[in-house]
Amino acid sequence: MKIKNTKPKAKPFKVAAGRGLHLLVKVDGSKHWHFRYRFNGKENTISLGRYPEVTLLDAETKATEAHAMLDKGINPSEAKKVQKQVLSGKIANSFEVIAREWLDSFFVNKSASHKEKTLRRLEVYLFPYIGNKPISDITAPEVLEAVRRPQNQNKLETAHRALQVAGQVFRYAVQNGKALRDVTADLKGALPPANVKHMASFTEPKDVAELLRAIDGFVGTLTVECALRLAPLVFTRPSELRKAKWAEIDLDAGEWRFLVTKTNTEHIVPLSTQAIKILKFIQPVSGYGEYVFQGGHDPKKPMSEAAINASLKRMGYDTKTQITGHGFRAMARTILHERLNIDPHIIEHQLAHAVPDNLGGAYNRTKFLDQRKAMMQQWADYLDELKAGAKVISIHGKSA
Repeated sequence: MKIKNTKPKAKPFKVAAGRGLHLLVKVDGSKHWHFRYRFNGKENTISLGRYPEVTLLDAETKATEAHAMLDKGINPSEAKKVQKQVLSGKIANSFEVIAREWLDSFFVNKSASHKEKTLRRLEVYLFPYIGNKPISDITAPEVLEAVRRPQNQNKLETAHRALQVAGQVFRYAVQNGKALRDVTADLKGALPPANVKHMASFTEPKDVAELLRAIDGFVGTLTVECALRLAPLVFTRPSELRKAKWAEIDLDAGEWRFLVTKTNTEHIVPLSTQAIKILKFIQPVSGYGEYVFQGGHDPKKPMSEAAINASLKRMGYDTKTQITGHGFRAMARTILHERLNIDPHIIEHQLAHAVPDNLGGAYNRTKFLDQRKAMMQQWADYLDELKAGAKVISIHGKSA
């Protein structure tokens, strides 16, 4: 079809595009897509949008969707009305409307990326199947039918996450008088347990010692070499390490302060003398820019997301079964507690995990800060002793 060059005439006319789809060309030159069909013996027409905002391909896709509805005994015109009602909020207690309200409320102080992932989960696995239904009318079997779709695609963990999100939406609805109860509570055990994959990590001192010596012997770009040496000392998330900015680091105070995007909270990493030495070493190379660990192709961007794991692989490590960039966190968490006898609450605060206290408070960036400073220096010294092959004695009195 040569739609673009179709000229208006004295009267409106139609240009057939096949399978009930046609383009209506009006006297003023505007062009509109329409789909014509029969339902229960009656002729119906629905508008599919204006050209060129809606292309021929878009219109054909919409027409195909309408044919699919007809095959299921659904009137496309009625379906379109329901969709408009949901979007306009006329069905104010539909699952989709309530879910979007919950998203805006729940993620107000959380990272945009986390919100995007949750919205995507809703749009793919829940909205198409229960989004238009009043939330108070949705039954547990209907929710289960929706979340079993990803399960049947061998995405069991995704199915569990979709069910978890559905439960959060239902509980929000109950709290706001839009539903009587959370029907997902009836689905406990309905999905088989998900095999949660833990990040590969070393927790035995002899393995850690070998890793540290391998890192010291690694030859790569100065940026990656320094990032690798710093990673076990600070045990932050890999994304936080590679995006470290000079403006966040106070070498005189021995602190690195940054915003944890996952929780949208400020975090403090006390820097050991060993960590400060590494940062001072790379400062002449990247200190003029924004990022500590600059990208190899563009110094205005941070180091590649894959750089740490790629380097570990080059050293001969399996990043699926042995160690990953994220594995330094589990390594520190386990050894600090089991070998150095550090209080788990102090460790969890340094990992920037939410740690409820006796008063119900969550993570506090300055809590246990003095103890955390001492811990980070003790940890760095312990790693040095491991690397040197010294016989390290833990607080428990056991040799490493």
